[in-house]
Amino acid sequence: MRRVLRSSVLALATISAVVLSGCSSGTQVDDIFSAGGWPGMHADARNSDTSPVTGSRDISFAWSRPLGGPVANYASVAASGQIFITARTEKGCNLFSYQMDSGRKRWCRQLAPGVVASTPIVDGAANVYVGENGAINSFNEYGQLRWRTPVVGTPLSAQFTGDGNLLFITQLGQINVVNTQNGQKVVAPYDLIPPPSVADGANVDILPDDKGLSGCFFGSPDCPVANMPAIDLESGKFYFTFFAPGAPQAELVAMKYSGGDNPAITQEWSSDTLPGGSASSPDLSADGSVVYANDNWGTLWAIDSATGDPKWSHDIGYAAAGSPSTSADGLIIPAGGPDGHLLALQDKGDHAELVWERKDLLQLGVPAQTAGSTGYAVVREGTDGLAMLAFDTGTGETLDQDTLPGAKGFTVGTSIGPNGEVLTPTLLGELFVLR
Repeated sequence: MRRVLRSSVLALATISAVVLSGCSSGTQVDDIFSAGGWPGMHADARNSDTSPVTGSRDISFAWSRPLGGPVANYASVAASGQIFITARTEKGCNLFSYQMDSGRKRWCRQLAPGVVASTPIVDGAANVYVGENGAINSFNEYGQLRWRTPVVGTPLSAQFTGDGNLLFITQLGQINVVNTQNGQKVVAPYDLIPPPSVADGANVDILPDDKGLSGCFFGSPDCPVANMPAIDLESGKFYFTFFAPGAPQAELVAMKYSGGDNPAITQEWSSDTLPGGSASSPDLSADGSVVYANDNWGTLWAIDSATGDPKWSHDIGYAAAGSPSTSADGLIIPAGGPDGHLLALQDKGDHAELVWERKDLLQLGVPAQTAGSTGYAVVREGTDGLAMLAFDTGTGETLDQDTLPGAKGFTVGTSIGPNGEVLTPTLLGELFVLR
């Protein structure tokens, strides 16, 4: 059921801000994602998990690197091919940068342990932005710290806004927008969960910045915001799931960053449509009119981005362990899971049409689509091994399959490099690159 959150006062404030500024965040869009590579967790602002690069239909294992601990998020790739990835290590570095061609470590840094929950996001100049316990940081391409901004909680993966700033939400529900050049906050933080007030007394415990991080992967109520937002660069609207204190499940929430001379963050709507809630990041259609989101019971939902009303739902037959890959023309390939197979759906407006499915494959990763009707997904090989599958996105036909040597378990994302390289890290902590 949809629940409108914005009051008439908030609506009037938003209108006033637009009038005073003369523009919203959508009138002068600075699309940092257009620089190329795979800049953030899900590739772009709408979380599409797609690349404009024409993918190779004949890939081979190039190199792999153990990271010293489990990995929870994707590798991001600058337009230059420089790779950035985080890991949970017992000691030493937990933020790493590698060269694409050789796999050689370019630099690494030791941040607070919460960095494992944050996928680095990189701009056109190869400056990288990444969260840790209680702060968001920016490093240049050589690993030198540019700035560090304290926040409440641990920032999960960030998004660039239409006016070139950086928007992120911590797992404790604090929304921040900061200037990418100096880290200064361009708007007051927005707390989805109000902080303690005088009425709560003088001895209220302050929540630790890493509270609930271990539950983010599973969508636990201890982690109120477990994913990164999808953002419409034109309108400034952004979408994410939120597990409010005391709520029975996570809701899908729409908010807006107005940008301009008088930036503001305002609420739009909240929907409890998703049965069992959701922990995966939502993604947007290319025109921004539809939000796609998984629930925790095996159904993919299409939600009207303007109203929060459901447009259709489709049972994919298993609970997906990640966000789908959604092409510009509405071809949706869900993520895998412990019992998930590979399939493709086409958004037909009022329903989803099954285009093809491969029940002969156990998909154990998150797929990526590229130009040239080529997709990539990690599948089970043998009894417990993993392989990267290249497939035709129009038919599901296998084009190539290459073993990930020694890999087991599950992979946590598939990224595409600027020259069509395919990257995937395993949950156990090894980065694989194919080309």
